[in-house]
Amino acid sequence: MSKHPAQWDGSRHTLGVDEIDTAHRDFITLVGTLIAASDAEFPALFQTLVAHTREHFIAEGKLMREAKYQGLGVHEGEHHRVLGELQQLNRTLKRGHLPLVRAYVREGLPEWFDTHLSMMDGALVAFLKKR
Repeated sequence: MSKHPAQWDGSRHTLGVDEIDTAHRDFITLVGTLIAASDAEFPALFQTLVAHTREHFIAEGKLMREAKYQGLGVHEGEHHRVLGELQQLNRTLKRGHLPLVRAYVREGLPEWFDTHLSMMDGALVAFLKKR
């Protein structure tokens, strides 16, 4: 089991920018729902996660562009990498490899989220608050 539970922890996850915090709370909720989902429910919920993540990254990219955030390239590069992983896993899921995708959702995604939140999103929010 992951050291990073897929549940919202306001004291650890709240960054103080409502738009970002709401997207993150929804992301964590979706990951938790996927972890608990039955095999029959999992594929449709995974589609929801991919769509949510795409929209979240688009909105965050727009926010960074509007703020002229200097870390935009690196931050968006990470978004593209993770979205690419999710899309590849979606293809893997469609080929019937549910256990592999479940393992990524249970182990890889919560750990990535915590790291991304504390490092990249934390730096972005610090920049936004200084403006």
